[in-house]
Amino acid sequence: MGALPTLAVVGATGAVGTVMCQLLSARRNMWGEIRLFASARSVGRRVWCRGEELTVEALTPEAFDGVDVAVFNVPAEVCAQWAPVAVARGAVVVDNSGAFRMERDVPLVVPEINPQQMSHRPRGIVANGNCTTLAMIVAVAPLHREYHLRELVVASYQAASGAGRAGTETLYAQLGKVAGDRALGSRPGDVRQAVGDELGPFPAPLALNVVPWAGLLVDDGWSTEEMELRDESRKILGLPDLKVSATCVRVPVVSGHSVAVHAVFAAEVDTEGARQVLRNAPGVIMVDDPETGEFPMPIDAVGTDPSWVGRLRRSLDDPRALDFFVTGDNLRKGAALNTAQIAELIAKELTTR
Repeated sequence: MGALPTLAVVGATGAVGTVMCQLLSARRNMWGEIRLFASARSVGRRVWCRGEELTVEALTPEAFDGVDVAVFNVPAEVCAQWAPVAVARGAVVVDNSGAFRMERDVPLVVPEINPQQMSHRPRGIVANGNCTTLAMIVAVAPLHREYHLRELVVASYQAASGAGRAGTETLYAQLGKVAGDRALGSRPGDVRQAVGDELGPFPAPLALNVVPWAGLLVDDGWSTEEMELRDESRKILGLPDLKVSATCVRVPVVSGHSVAVHAVFAAEVDTEGARQVLRNAPGVIMVDDPETGEFPMPIDAVGTDPSWVGRLRRSLDDPRALDFFVTGDNLRKGAALNTAQIAELIAKELTTR
């Protein structure tokens, strides 16, 4: 058994980095030294992590000397610049930014589904999935193993925090402006007028509204979030020809991404059999009793680790299809938790060499 490895958390003061530090304080300790890094405006801040206050350091090449694992909770352009630097200094990188997710020589890992993919990482990088994909895929994967998935048609309901701290702050600011006016929402444009120019990272008001858009525009009207759901599901499940159609929607929820899933399989499905598969699946909790009003909802899933699944039913028109609803905390399993789980697998590997 080797010495406990050193962990670097890059982006420690952002929305996901903050949750990462909370997880490091609550989960089994796998680490020796922990170092925190962030942008220049956060250098010198004191952050509580694993029972002690740590000082946030500046990001420099020399900062990675002696680091065994570096997790990156930063924008993709920052990770693209600094991840190779960390690897060159001897660290294994866990990328939560999306910079390397679809690179052929970088494994895209969900520990409950494909941990074996981590054994081949020629670039020294392991990628973490998109927060919406991760909420959904831990429920889809066990059903695929049982019934052999052929097609996914999904609609996401993505929380404001998926756009970072700016998204959360924008939602709260907008709610403050519309609160108390019970006439709002009854006339065209009245919510826009009440909110004014305070749109933050969203293309339209989010308070009292849903916005059928998340991400950036790509070819033929699709968004980057929709393409990521498709491409990442294919890569994680090892199904390069899987048919996936996604519509991503932003909703006025602080934290907790949800997905309505229509999954078509090769074999005929049985509702009770599928329910049992999901009850036994790691990282999944079933909340499915419509008669008593028990549904998977973000207000219950927030702050928890599993993906909550319910509204499970066989399609009325196709005995090979299931419909269900899944929700999970996008800052935990959708980001920090999956990153931490990957890092812990690497730590275990390093200490048992």
